[in-house]
Amino acid sequence: MSTDGPPIEGPADSPGFWLWHATLRWQREIAATLAPLGLTHVQFVLLSCAWWLNDHGRLPNQLELARQAGTDVKMTSQVVRKLEAKGLLERETDPDDTRARRLRVTPEGAELALRAIERVERADAAFFRPATSSSTSTERITALLRLLTQSGNT
Repeated sequence: MSTDGPPIEGPADSPGFWLWHATLRWQREIAATLAPLGLTHVQFVLLSCAWWLNDHGRLPNQLELARQAGTDVKMTSQVVRKLEAKGLLERETDPDDTRARRLRVTPEGAELALRAIERVERADAAFFRPATSSSTSTERITALLRLLTQSGNT
């Protein structure tokens, strides 16, 4: 039951219900987009975040990468190992803290990240087209989603 207006009569009136369905559809489409590249969705997110950080002059450790990606630190560690085994990422000892490992995307990883980003951006554009073609801008959709992810952090 909502406290911000009349009670929700059922699932069809629930924003959370529709967010759930939209999220499931989006995840299926992204998974299908990435499968030919040999990447899972979480592998893509971590690889592309590591690439972006590297491209902006930063060599993140796993904690920094997890924060950037919004992922669990332990799961991030497991996925980083898989990306390393695929030759897409390298872990280097941090000169300031020998317990920490800095992450560098390999040339092969950078090439794959860029191809995957391009494909995911096309999939996102197609997925969000019904909303953007109804006069809601991509910037506005992004702002709303950002607001929803940050509202629990206040």
